[in-house]
Amino acid sequence: MRFGAFIAPHTPTDEHTSLALEEDMDRVVWMEKLGFDEAWIGEHHSGGWEINGSPELFIAAVSQRTSRIKLGTGVASLPYHNPFTLADRIRQLDHITKGRTMLGVGPGSLPSDAYMIDVPTAEARDRMEQAIEPIVRLLNNEIVTAKTDWFNLQEARLQLDPYNDDGVEIAVASQASPTGARAAGKFGLSMLAIGATSAGGFNALASNWAIAEETAADHGNQMDRNGWRLVGPVHVAETREKARENVRHGLLRWIEYMEKVAAIPLAPPAGQDPVDYMIETGFGVIGTPDDFVAQMNRLSEQSGGFGCFLNLDNHWADWTETKRSYELIARFAIPKINKLNESRIRSETWLRENNAHFKGELTAAVRSKMEEYAREKGMDKLSPDLVAHFKANS
Repeated sequence: MRFGAFIAPHTPTDEHTSLALEEDMDRVVWMEKLGFDEAWIGEHHSGGWEINGSPELFIAAVSQRTSRIKLGTGVASLPYHNPFTLADRIRQLDHITKGRTMLGVGPGSLPSDAYMIDVPTAEARDRMEQAIEPIVRLLNNEIVTAKTDWFNLQEARLQLDPYNDDGVEIAVASQASPTGARAAGKFGLSMLAIGATSAGGFNALASNWAIAEETAADHGNQMDRNGWRLVGPVHVAETREKARENVRHGLLRWIEYMEKVAAIPLAPPAGQDPVDYMIETGFGVIGTPDDFVAQMNRLSEQSGGFGCFLNLDNHWADWTETKRSYELIARFAIPKINKLNESRIRSETWLRENNAHFKGELTAAVRSKMEEYAREKGMDKLSPDLVAHFKANS
């Protein structure tokens, strides 16, 4: 299983904008240092918190500070862009990142964004589906002529070849509705389950995958679970108590923003502690690395298997504790999930099980050398001082 982050971002409006953007880049650099595989950057144009208007700009900048981690648009809102110019920017970004670019696509999550450019919210998902096919074909180096009521392509073609033969992986946002799953199946794309740990998203995991597979079969494609990303919020610490204390830094503000601004209902029932609510509903991991492992097992069982988990990055904890959370996941959770230390564990277990035998051999070897030395010196028996000397230096 691969691991990464889905960075909307969620930056409270009392923070300095430039410093917040810089911190998000530091976040990706830190993730690469710890061995994380992917970082996905959002596109939003209103709300005040989600301040990346262009994930391509962010990716281009942070790619110059990193060398290995893959970087994706999480996601590009297709109804807001002409398919040709978006595909052209992604192709250029593919070269700037030296083949590390991934294209995540979706209908756009904030109705206010759509309102400001006069995109009817009710048409956003239809427009996403209309835009996917020409983008896929353009990135496959095809010449595309296509016309809808909102874009017109006339013998459109990209002037740059892909950076490498693999091209750019494309992933479709999928939540509770089947729209993303159908689009992924129809065009043979990957899927991003952005709300995988919410009640609706969690319950729809298996059914959405089945829809994608069925649609893929109808169109001669095959879905690959390795390209399925599941997204959910996580904060871990050395103890559950410390994790709970850490997230009280910003959890209430985040819930209030999601509820009152982003219009995503996440508030706990009246009278229930928000930390308890996040844990008990399974929406978020707030605990230890072992709790993170348990969440991965829960998601794997529900989904039938997936390729990558993305932490829905937020400002629940301050930056220092957030860095520590990523470190604890990398140091203690990922090795357990991916069984990275099996050989080390077998070696330790073997020595534990044979400890008496090897200790006896060592004691006998030391005793033999002591007796050999005593014979060379003409001693009848070993003196206590000699025994102590050899024990101390053996």
